[in-house]
Amino acid sequence: MDNYYLHQYPYIRLIIPWITGVFCGDKFFDNTSVQSGSILLFCFFVGLSFTFYFLRRYSLRWYFGISVSALCFMGGWIGITGQLQQAVYDFKNQETVYRVRLIDAPELKERSYLCRVFLEEYHDSANICPVKRKAILYLEQDSSVMRLQDGDELFVSSQIFPPVNGNNFGEFDYGRYLMYKGIAGTGYVASRKWAKLSSDSVSSLRLIANSYREKLLALYRKLRFEGDELAVLSALTVGDKTELSESIRESYSVSGASHVLALSGLHIGLLYVLFSYILILLGVRRGNVGKYMRAFLLLILLWSFAFFTGLSPSVIRSVSMFSVLAVAEVFSRKAISLNTLAAVAWLMLLCKPVWLFDVGFQLSFLAVASILLIQKPIYQLFSVKGWLRKHVWGLMTVSIAAQLGTAPLVMLYFSRFSTHFLLTNLVVIPLVTIILYMAVLMLCLTPFCWFQSVIAEGCNFLLKTLNTFVYWVEQLPFSSIDNIWLYQWEVAGFYIFIMLVLYYTMKRRLRNLWVCLSFLLMLGVGHSVMNWVNHPQRSLVFYNVRGCPVVHCIENDGHSWLSYGDQQSDKRRLERVVANYWKQIQLLPPVEVKTDFQSACFSRHQQILSYYGCRVGMITDNRWQNKSTVSPLSIHYLYLCKGYEGHMEELARVFSPSCIILDSSFSESRKQLLEKECRQLGFRFISLSEEGSIRFLL
Repeated sequence: MDNYYLHQYPYIRLIIPWITGVFCGDKFFDNTSVQSGSILLFCFFVGLSFTFYFLRRYSLRWYFGISVSALCFMGGWIGITGQLQQAVYDFKNQETVYRVRLIDAPELKERSYLCRVFLEEYHDSANICPVKRKAILYLEQDSSVMRLQDGDELFVSSQIFPPVNGNNFGEFDYGRYLMYKGIAGTGYVASRKWAKLSSDSVSSLRLIANSYREKLLALYRKLRFEGDELAVLSALTVGDKTELSESIRESYSVSGASHVLALSGLHIGLLYVLFSYILILLGVRRGNVGKYMRAFLLLILLWSFAFFTGLSPSVIRSVSMFSVLAVAEVFSRKAISLNTLAAVAWLMLLCKPVWLFDVGFQLSFLAVASILLIQKPIYQLFSVKGWLRKHVWGLMTVSIAAQLGTAPLVMLYFSRFSTHFLLTNLVVIPLVTIILYMAVLMLCLTPFCWFQSVIAEGCNFLLKTLNTFVYWVEQLPFSSIDNIWLYQWEVAGFYIFIMLVLYYTMKRRLRNLWVCLSFLLMLGVGHSVMNWVNHPQRSLVFYNVRGCPVVHCIENDGHSWLSYGDQQSDKRRLERVVANYWKQIQLLPPVEVKTDFQSACFSRHQQILSYYGCRVGMITDNRWQNKSTVSPLSIHYLYLCKGYEGHMEELARVFSPSCIILDSSFSESRKQLLEKECRQLGFRFISLSEEGSIRFLL
């Protein structure tokens, strides 16, 4: 039974049911009736697995395998449920005093400071109750907030709400994203409703790590790194991306080099190779003792690097991956294999199942798996002679394999495909490798200031060369394909197609080729059908976006008009929220309307919109207060926004609406008052903050 299990059910067969369990546990997390029996099922399959194992009958091998798979499925389910439960808390429906501890430095936003905190306890008139949850608080902009540091303790008075999604069409599920990060709630704190508890910060390993990271950044500035060079060096070596401007982020994204700005598997892998080579040169590999000593020193070096970069989650994840590979290399000649990669993924998901939904985790493992599966068949397509040609072709095939494996997810998450990725990686990867190694040497030469300055000058030159090349690639024709829309089932279908192609290359049967082509045809037909189903339809759309009251009038051919409520509308926030929806329905760039406007089918006058006979009144100020008409104007939708301070009966003298739309920018008390008045007057109303986006077909 032992040998059979080891050979027939390796880690690659354990990780699949575990991942499936994590997905199902996340999907049915809100269903308490489904969750209640998960622990009982887990215990049942534990007992069943042990029973089949100790019976040691060859005829029961399939039952044992099925029971172990079911055990892994339930393990993933229970693991993700336990982690999501840590982000659930029943907050009070009123302003409450909390004692909190900052777990990161305040981050400046447009109108406030974002503070990630740990809620220790809350105080009320009766007692003090522990909370022990993470939260995000937005502190009103104040000079005193800038003096707060990681580890400070505060008393704050705020009403905290659980993470919620705006329920807009195609919107990113920000509420679930916060739950994956362990955030139980968010709240706003006015400037005079918080006080620092003490001047002494709480000491911890993470705080010490962050302080060392700040010292490294200060050293970079001392060595005269500045501008984009400082920003890229900070991102490459310590994972600090605060200095990166929007322009350089866009340049790296368009050119296909954005992955080098995220300190993750690529950088840790390069350091792993460097440290391994140095240890080999020092002779730390000979004999069994040397093999164990090498693995031990690799672990020390990798985790020291993670410490000096501030112990960020992405670095911890990547260092954990290569730590397992270092240990696996002690017991196996071939450390990096699909089975080892599956073992690493399983161990990491065992510790933290929510990592499965992290984009960096998915891309890292898919890139490595693609290289292991696809790179060799691609490399064997052409026979290359010569040392330099072999290395260039090898780098190209690695880049092609990694791009094939990650392209569907990149298009799904970022709606972009960089067409010049091969050219970019041929230059960027070697440059990044040299820069990273020079940065390590530069830090090691800290006691030798003059020599360190020389290395810093060379590193600065390479950084300028890297940025210049990235800018040049960005300017090339057709450097990227943007606004791509893929469905999740299409991404899964693409990976199935890759597996079918790999199977065909191994068997070389005509029947398998027909299966590949037929499956590809099915994907194309399915995509065409979904595009037809989601084609634009003549409609009015109201979005749940605070600070941006707008009516979206959409035409069948993809043209549309965005009628904003005022000049200060937050258009950038609107575009971030609804960008996916516009891509999904293949919408053309809309026409922005802020004043009176007239076209063949759409008109706006005094904030009264008319679109194919459907009239909408946008109430964004008090111009209609204390006015009356002989006969109220019949309109279909009355859109009330934050600027209106009057009552519904005043509007009823001017308008006769079929439906009232309440914008999400109203405060909770103001919204409840308007809803009460609508009920008293017998008006049908819809609150965008509760319903999310709504669409009316015309």
